[in-house]
Amino acid sequence: MDTITVTASRTYDVLVGRGLLVKAGELTAPLVKGRHCVIISDDNVFPLYGETVQKSMEDAGFISDTFLFQAGEASKNTNTLLNFLSFMAEHEMTRQDVVIALGGGVTGDMGGLGAALFLRGIACIQIPTSLLAMVDSSVGGKTAIDLPAGKNMVGTFTQPHLVLCDIDTLKTLPDAVYAEGMAEIIKYGMLGSRALLDILDSEAADEQIKHIVTECVSMKRDIVAQDEQDLGERQILNFGHTIGHAIERCSNYGIFHGEGVAMGMGIMTRACVKLNLCPPECEEILTRLLRKYHLPDDTELSTEQLMQAARADKKRRGEAITLVMPVEVGKCVLHRTEFSALEEILQLGSAAL
Repeated sequence: MDTITVTASRTYDVLVGRGLLVKAGELTAPLVKGRHCVIISDDNVFPLYGETVQKSMEDAGFISDTFLFQAGEASKNTNTLLNFLSFMAEHEMTRQDVVIALGGGVTGDMGGLGAALFLRGIACIQIPTSLLAMVDSSVGGKTAIDLPAGKNMVGTFTQPHLVLCDIDTLKTLPDAVYAEGMAEIIKYGMLGSRALLDILDSEAADEQIKHIVTECVSMKRDIVAQDEQDLGERQILNFGHTIGHAIERCSNYGIFHGEGVAMGMGIMTRACVKLNLCPPECEEILTRLLRKYHLPDDTELSTEQLMQAARADKKRRGEAITLVMPVEVGKCVLHRTEFSALEEILQLGSAAL
């Protein structure tokens, strides 16, 4: 088992290994004073792992209740959040008790935000069961829900008390869900690790998944330590996200988040090559890896559609936006520019040109 310690407004550990679900109770117990937990999960994940986690919590002396919601990004809304908060109130949760978020990124967001809001804040343990949640969304304290106007527009920066990444849960992921996690891993490689890109390009990548998860979490740990509130350096993690979120919104969240990120990275990298901001090798490696892991690198949506959707991006500051641009393989930089410049990026980044 690997342990990565995140130092932020709350210091906590991210554990990466196998067989961690059965240890959830004993690992949680020393971190909270209360002995009542609510397990929040969706109707896909809970039938697979809910009983194991529930038993572990009860064996450690916890009384457990379960809040389930329909799987999918469409559930990450104000209605689900209010229902979750009401559920905790009805079950008399106190400030000494704990939320257990068991599932992928949507569950992590819902559980983390609900815990942050209820009674002005109770403990939350993140147990990510998707690859994307393990390497990205469960770490760093971002919690949010979507509004009709855009993705992740209501949320907080609230760090969890513990993150348990049980690699065994990845074996039940559908291929498309596993692939979207690979999009975020490719992102980390493009941001700061050519060595990680080399592993992904090899035939042994799946055999090294525990090492890959640990490397990604370690990279995010270092960035969060510098900029917890996402005001500067942490924005580098948004490579592919500005365009990707616009694509997600235009699709009414009918695609996976990782697919949107993959398309966003592809469009941005092609544009940067055409603008002579990065060598063609960046595009070649990125495209090869996206195709290897069955991820898209472009969209059929028009520039006009994407520009309209991107105006709702929470990273926009007035008429300026910070874009993440590759400059070499394994290195990206932040580039603050006028929002209107995004239109040229979208046009140049189209694979049809």
